[in-house]
Amino acid sequence: MKHRGQPPEPYRIKSVEPIRLLHRPEREKRLIEASYNIFGLRAQDIYIDLLTDSGTGAMSTRQWAALMMGDETYAGAVSFQHFEETVRKITRKRFVIPCHQGRSAENMVFTTILEKGQYIVNNTHFDTTRANTLHKGGIAVDLPCPESTSLEPSSFKGNMDVEKLEKFIKKHGRDKIPMVIMTVTNNSVGGQPVSMKNIKEVSAICKKHNILYFFDCARFAENCYFIRRDESGYADKAIEDIAAEMFEQCDGVMMSAKKDGLANIGGFVALNDERLYQKLTELMIIIEGFPTYGGLAGRDLEVLAIGLQEVMDFSYLDFRIEQVAYFGRQLKQAGMPIVEPTGGHAVFVDAGQYLPHIPAERFPGQALTTAFYIEGGVRVVEIGSLMFGGEDLTNGEKLLAPRELVRMALPRRVYTNSHLDYVAGVAQTITNRKESLTGYEIAWESELLRHFTCRLKPAAPEAVQMES
Repeated sequence: MKHRGQPPEPYRIKSVEPIRLLHRPEREKRLIEASYNIFGLRAQDIYIDLLTDSGTGAMSTRQWAALMMGDETYAGAVSFQHFEETVRKITRKRFVIPCHQGRSAENMVFTTILEKGQYIVNNTHFDTTRANTLHKGGIAVDLPCPESTSLEPSSFKGNMDVEKLEKFIKKHGRDKIPMVIMTVTNNSVGGQPVSMKNIKEVSAICKKHNILYFFDCARFAENCYFIRRDESGYADKAIEDIAAEMFEQCDGVMMSAKKDGLANIGGFVALNDERLYQKLTELMIIIEGFPTYGGLAGRDLEVLAIGLQEVMDFSYLDFRIEQVAYFGRQLKQAGMPIVEPTGGHAVFVDAGQYLPHIPAERFPGQALTTAFYIEGGVRVVEIGSLMFGGEDLTNGEKLLAPRELVRMALPRRVYTNSHLDYVAGVAQTITNRKESLTGYEIAWESELLRHFTCRLKPAAPEAVQMES
């Protein structure tokens, strides 16, 4: 049953955690102390935290109960058996390697398969996937579909451009491309889903050229929901069946289970290639732990085994996607242009369009991000040239992101619609004074993943004026 206005939460709240809103002068002080980098803010100084949906969700009563059942045996724990059985059933893969989160899965896989100068092709790399590729001497190539940057709403903007994929393989050769990755959903272009048709087309191309085809499946269940809702022939299929069909198309998966695993920590690699599995487990024992715990406690594996099942519940997914859509409508009413249609885990505001007086070199997304904290104690994150720009390590050129976005990620089962109404109110306040916002420049940055630790300072007004 669809509801007008706010969709009702399909759960009751059983435990509460107090939050507080600092006075504006205190928020301004905290932001200066953090060098204007929202990653440097302390949790107790944030009122509504929409920085990420990774590991920030609330666990269910079944998951809390499972914590007490965790088997902490070093090797061959019962909890691993439960986890392995669940992952095998969902992904249709023989071998399961647990690890503590998605970037460690990427580290193991790329260390094993990637040689310097080779290409990793993706519909769109997210930050850690790109960084892990670069760290191993590889070259990250994005092939998003043309619709991904369109301002017009359309289904499956997360797709990969299959024509460009074929041309890229023909140009560079199979030996230069050890892996093609499909990120589902496609976070970097607005949390947009990938169609089953596109997944199968890419699978056929990879099989033809004998190239490994992996999913980055952190939000696989959300992607399955969109397939059911928007793709012909899937309206009456269960989420579990759609997931099975989807995973049967790939050779393996890497997952940060801190998203659609509904857990606060954890991830895994699952695959069918026994030789690659053996190489990965040899490396994992060095950097993560024994193959049956992979850097996780037994209780974490129990929680994941349940979360991976609960996430495919249709009522949960229906509320989740509808809540994100509701939030998007509220932000639009507050005068902020958003990526449409809204995706599964976040609303993405087009800060470049919203703040045209701030050039990309001065990070309009960061200007909007800091404004949300100053005006309302809300933490969001820039997904633009601060995160994806910088120096191209292959040729030394300066890079800018395709779009200057701000992501507002909703932790799973954490915030009510009233919280989102508050954030929309903050957005309206910002809109009323948006012409007064100014950009930022970098005072210090690291070589990789600079957005996590860089120090910023307000850009001089004359510099902004000169470049605009």
